[in-house]
Amino acid sequence: MRETELYPAVKSFLEGQGYEVKGEVGACDVVGVRGEDDPVIVELKTGFSLSLFHQGVARQVVSDDVYLAVPRATGKRFGKALKENIALCRRLGLGLLTVRLRDGLVEAHLDPAPYTPRKSKLRRGRLLREFARRVGDPNEGGATRVGLVTAYRQDALLCAGHLATAGPCKGSDVAQATGVPTATRIMAADHYGWFERVALGVYQLTPKGAEGLEAYKGRGA
Repeated sequence: MRETELYPAVKSFLEGQGYEVKGEVGACDVVGVRGEDDPVIVELKTGFSLSLFHQGVARQVVSDDVYLAVPRATGKRFGKALKENIALCRRLGLGLLTVRLRDGLVEAHLDPAPYTPRKSKLRRGRLLREFARRVGDPNEGGATRVGLVTAYRQDALLCAGHLATAGPCKGSDVAQATGVPTATRIMAADHYGWFERVALGVYQLTPKGAEGLEAYKGRGA
């Protein structure tokens, strides 16, 4: 398909709101003018792309009312892309339109507006707590999430290391020896398959736990 296939529907949509609409004015795909209002600019693309957002941001030097328009597709993949790109448009102060080609239906998912991010004190606190609890710098920035050494994993490694040396132990003894106050809870939860309860409150290291100690050697606490 071509971007020009979106134009009739977008033009009709804007004309329905009282705009006089013309295509390819200067560098803009679509321009709508209504009285003394800021002109509305719409950039057309056959799908979401980085160049579409580049064009939208570039048009903001001309008007605050800049929209991006793409064809409306079906399926979960498009739905996910639409949700993510609405969030991106909101951050950039851009509007977003979709066009259903079979009948020309235009849907405005977002209007242009200044964006001020809302800070989450909860997430900030969680981030700083994880930073403070983590010992050393065991991960390389940019690594995949799988296998990352978190403060929780470092605590689990301390527990595993003690069991590897001392054998089966009570959770309270592990907590005292390692300085991990949540040792019993960590071993009981056993998120990594490293611990096995052999008696009430007593845990031992599993073969997988021994493998974990070897795999994370030098990256624990």
